[in-house]
Amino acid sequence: MCGGRDHYYGWIDQSTLNNHVSPPNYFSALPAQRYPCATSATSSTFRFNMAASWLRRIPTRTVLSLRCWRKLHTVYQSIELPETHQMLRQTCRDFAEKELAPIAAQLDKEHKFPADKIKKMGELGLLSLYVPEKYGGAGLDYLAYSLAMEEISRGCASTGVIMSVNNSLYLGPILKFGSEEQKDQWITPFTSGDKIGCFALSEPGNGSDAGAASTVAHLDGDHWVLNGTKAWITNAWEASATVVFATTDKSLKHKGISAFLVPMPTPGLSLGKKEDKLGIRASSTANLIFEDCKIPKENLLGQPGLGFKIAMETLDGGRIGIASQALGIAQAALDCAVDYAEKRIAFGAPITKLQAIQFKLADMAVALESARLLTWRASMLKDNGKPFTKEAAMSKLAASEAATFISHQAIQILGGMGYVTEVPAERHYRDARITEIYEGTSEIQRLVIANQVLKDYRG
Repeated sequence: MCGGRDHYYGWIDQSTLNNHVSPPNYFSALPAQRYPCATSATSSTFRFNMAASWLRRIPTRTVLSLRCWRKLHTVYQSIELPETHQMLRQTCRDFAEKELAPIAAQLDKEHKFPADKIKKMGELGLLSLYVPEKYGGAGLDYLAYSLAMEEISRGCASTGVIMSVNNSLYLGPILKFGSEEQKDQWITPFTSGDKIGCFALSEPGNGSDAGAASTVAHLDGDHWVLNGTKAWITNAWEASATVVFATTDKSLKHKGISAFLVPMPTPGLSLGKKEDKLGIRASSTANLIFEDCKIPKENLLGQPGLGFKIAMETLDGGRIGIASQALGIAQAALDCAVDYAEKRIAFGAPITKLQAIQFKLADMAVALESARLLTWRASMLKDNGKPFTKEAAMSKLAASEAATFISHQAIQILGGMGYVTEVPAERHYRDARITEIYEGTSEIQRLVIANQVLKDYRG
C-alpha cells in the first residue's frame, strides 16, 4: 500500500538513497509530458532512458516504494488548481469585487434584477461555462463552474443564483438530453446574457416530493397542452424560456412525468406575483401558471416518461452549483468578520487577540474549507464521468450548513453592528438560509447520502 513520506523512507535505507538519484532528481529524470514536475531542460528521450537505467539498478522493493512516492507527490502537486482555473477564479473575483459587491446591498434593498451585470457575465462566458464552444459556451468544466459560482456569489448571492439556474438547471438538461436542433434553438441564444432560462419542477403541493407532479400535459395533434401551476421558480420574471415537468401518464406515477421546453412569454402561460423573500432578493421568484398552454410537439425534451430522470440528474449537478453559491456566501461572511475583528478595539487591543474570537474564526474556517473540498471533489467526479450523486448531496449539505453557521457566527463577532444594514453581515445571514432549502432541503440531502451509503454497503 502507498503510505505517506514516512513509508517511503521506511522502505529505502539511507545507503540506497546515497548511492542513487534522490527522489526530487528522480522526478527530473522523467518525461515532462507525463510528469509536469520533470524539468524541461533535458529531452524526453534522455529523461526516459535515465529513469529506466536508474530503475534497473535498484531493488524491486525500492522501485515499488518510489512508485508510491511518485503517486503521492503527484497528489501533493495537484492540490493547486490548474492555471486555467486559477485565472478564471481571479477574473471572477475581480469582477465580483468591482462590479457586484459595491451594489449588492442596493440590489437587495430594491429587489432589483442586475440586468447589465448579467449581460457582462454573459460576455465573459459565465452563463454557459461548461457548454461546448460550438453552442456558444465557454467550453470549460464543472470545476471551473464551481469556482466561478463561488466568486460571483461572494460578491452578490442573488447574482450567483441567477447564474446557477441558467447554467445547471436550464442549460444542463438540454445539453444532456436535447436533440441537436433543440440545442441550437434553446442553448445558443442563452449563452451571451441576452436571454436567461429557468427550471420549473416544484409545485404548491409537492415540495420535496418531485414525483407528485399535478401539472399535466396531453398531446393534441401536433401540440402538447399544459395545465397546472409551478411554484418558487427562480428567474421567472426575466426568463425567456423554461424547462417544465408535467405528468403525461398518471397511471405510471413518477415514470409518467415528461419534460418540455416552453418559450416565455407564450399564450396560456402567466406569471404569479414576485415573492417578497428573506434573502437573495435581487433574483425574482414567482409561480408559472399554465392554462391550456400549447407548445409544439417537438418541444418534448427527451422521451415521454423520462422527465423524472431528467429532473433528478439535473438536480445532482445543480446541487454543486448551490454548494458553490453557499461557499461564496460563507467566504464573504468570514471576510466580513475578520475585517471587523481586526479593526475593533476592546480592552486596548483588536478583538482578534481574544481567544473567544479566535476559536470562532477557527471553527468558521474549518467548516468553510471542508465544504469547499467536498464541492471540488463532487465537481471533479462529474467532470470525469464518475457517479457523483452522493458527493453532490454531501457538498450541498456541508456548504449550505457551513454558510448558515459562518454567517451566524459573523453576526455574533460583529455584535450590534452585525444586526444593521450598514455592514453586509446581516445580508449574508439572510442569503445563506435559502441554500439549505432550494434544490433539495438538508433533510433530503441526508436521505440521498444515507441511501447511497447503504447501497454501497449492500452492494
